Amino acid sequence: MRSTKESQHTPRGRDRDDEGRARNARPRDGLGRPLPYGAAGVERQPEGVTRSPAHTIDDAQRLLDEGKPFHAHEVFEDAWKSSDDPDERQFWKGMAQLAVGLTHGARGNLVGGARLLRRGAEHIGPYAERPPHGIAVAALVEWADALAVELDDGEPIDAPAARAPRLRG
Repeated sequence: MRSTKESQHTPRGRDRDDEGRARNARPRDGLGRPLPYGAAGVERQPEGVTRSPAHTIDDAQRLLDEGKPFHAHEVFEDAWKSSDDPDERQFWKGMAQLAVGLTHGARGNLVGGARLLRRGAEHIGPYAERPPHGIAVAALVEWADALAVELDDGEPIDAPAARAPRLRG
């Protein structure tokens, strides 16, 4: 798969890779918002990367700590979409939803952020008694629920790195 850096912006305004698939090549900021073509953006995560669970968690934690929850979401999304196991897919989907919930809260979409945090917590909650891959599931559910309440109360997330959860206990 070609990276978005190798995509071409066509005269009709759609970015396409060599196979003709749509690929948004616009640079993005730390929260994943598109910037104008030619602007300096944050390096994007490569798509479709298969990582070990430990590598997934390490990469996502680093991105969360850097204040890039959108990019952490993309790492979790790769784990979700590359897993053949339905339980693993459900778990990684929930992790992706937590990261994108933080993203929406930081972008000012408080309703959507709270909704995604709660949905992510619902997806990972069943794993709290036997947390996979050393992830602090119970603490993450607690973090997501508390942050969702803050968003419900109209409190945007001004510094996503400061609000990033610890993925491991």
